[in-house]
Amino acid sequence: MDISDLQVFATVAKLGSMRKASEELNTVQSNITARIRALEENLGTSLFERHHRGVTLSAAGQRLLPYYDRLAHLMCEARQATIDDGVPTGPLKIGSQETTAALRISPVLAKFLHKYPDVNLSLRTETTAALIESVLEHRLDGAFVCGPVDHPNLKTSSCFAEELVVFGPPDMTSIASTCDHANLRIVVMNAGCQYRFMLEDFLARLGRKNVPVLEFGTLETVINCVSAGLGITMLPRALLAHINRISPVSLHALPASCAHVETVFISRKDALQTSARTALFQTIQDHWEDFHASNDHTAPRQAVHSSLRAIS
Repeated sequence: MDISDLQVFATVAKLGSMRKASEELNTVQSNITARIRALEENLGTSLFERHHRGVTLSAAGQRLLPYYDRLAHLMCEARQATIDDGVPTGPLKIGSQETTAALRISPVLAKFLHKYPDVNLSLRTETTAALIESVLEHRLDGAFVCGPVDHPNLKTSSCFAEELVVFGPPDMTSIASTCDHANLRIVVMNAGCQYRFMLEDFLARLGRKNVPVLEFGTLETVINCVSAGLGITMLPRALLAHINRISPVSLHALPASCAHVETVFISRKDALQTSARTALFQTIQDHWEDFHASNDHTAPRQAVHSSLRAIS
């Protein structure tokens, strides 16, 4: 097998068409067809099911595709390792929950990019479930997610803790009274939001199971809907000032047993430790040390510096 043949295979698999793959790879369709046929002969099995709409992966093709993804990632890492001379540069793809990005990440990234302008850093905000998948599939170098996370291919490091509260419409008097309401709904980010699961679990303990869910794509929409009386949500208390700038809401404390959540940074155990990635973790550590040096002991958040050192 040749890596370029596997690239052709993966392109056909992605587009579901020999013709579209030839356009994508800027070659003639007969070349694509011949290379796929040669690869199938080399492996002794059919990789695609042909039909009038194009092609779909056979069972063997489905088993092969993840190996190409891994090989392509290794090739990219090899290139990065070759040109990495210790000066942070190049692409760095980081993910975060939207709430964490709004509360914690922006000042850190601003410091990092000011110090290392040659790093092409991108930040993607998603739900915890989507971020974990992206890290596992090598689409992100790492991500800040809601913990705990337990996966054999991931290493996790504690960063800071958040106090969770329930936000409701301005006239909401208590969680208990709202739970008794027949039209109770929860308003959350898209599927995979960890706060949604935690809120559903909390309500189940109060006897309200299978509460209808309204899902939205942005934090601002969630808050506007809560303020309008469409339901309740669970978010970090530290967002209160930001939320009040969007729409008026009421805040309701949770029992201590379910009021705290840890934000952790996840990355693949087998990921290449680039200079850019090392520099980012050092910036995170320095930021939190500066933060606590300028605040008294009542500061509500605490970075776990030893954990950050472990992954930098």
